[in-house]
Amino acid sequence: MAMWRHSITDIKTLSSILNDLVNNEIVNKISRMVLLALVLLLTYGLFSLRIPGLPVQLKAFGVIVMSRSARLERNTLETRIQVRLDLDGTGESRLETGLPFLEHMLDQVARHGLIDLDIQAQGDLHIDAHHTVEDLGITLGQAFAQAVGDKKGIRRYGHAYVPLDEALSRVVIDLSGRPGLVLQAGFKRGSIGAFEVDLFHEFFQGFVNHAGVTLHIDSLRGNNDHHIAETMFKAFGRALRVAVETDDRLQGSIPSTKGSL
Repeated sequence: MAMWRHSITDIKTLSSILNDLVNNEIVNKISRMVLLALVLLLTYGLFSLRIPGLPVQLKAFGVIVMSRSARLERNTLETRIQVRLDLDGTGESRLETGLPFLEHMLDQVARHGLIDLDIQAQGDLHIDAHHTVEDLGITLGQAFAQAVGDKKGIRRYGHAYVPLDEALSRVVIDLSGRPGLVLQAGFKRGSIGAFEVDLFHEFFQGFVNHAGVTLHIDSLRGNNDHHIAETMFKAFGRALRVAVETDDRLQGSIPSTKGSL
């Protein structure tokens, strides 16, 4: 996550502009109170300001923090996919893939990972869902790698256990830079509705290959395949959320004794 500090001249200039605004008679008392409150909140680190449409956040003490977001488009002869994500979001999602059950699962990732996720996909679903699901994993992995950046100051590891009635799943992730997937699902049937369960492996394999992460997904118990899948994706979202969190104690360093990931 890149950071820049304003120069002393810039801060003085900003202070001068704010003083002029506050002292301007055109600005009424209520506006002055609101402006002063905003300055105090920014000064004491109690507030951050995100500028719509720009990949930055304004925070306290003149620090500008690059937003951990990405926008990616991947087009092949089989699929056309657009992904936009924000790792520091609120869990909002907009999903149009032609695969309702997968959309339901990705919505769980967004909601429980607090990731804003916008995916638009067109694929050769008249053949089957394989190409679309695999390419969704690939594109999402590429966008994730772009958004997470150089990994300075993040926790790197994340894990989560998630239950749903009789089902329980565990997901452990390492933003290691080394792609690896171990998936033990134990589904009872070949499909959930019209969605073939073996495509979950294709999705996660595409993701880890291009996100550069090590991912272990284990369904520990469960009888209902819908419940099993939902606990897997919820736990995946929550593990991602933990892994990308920043830790001030790292002071912006890489979480590895090698000095790189």
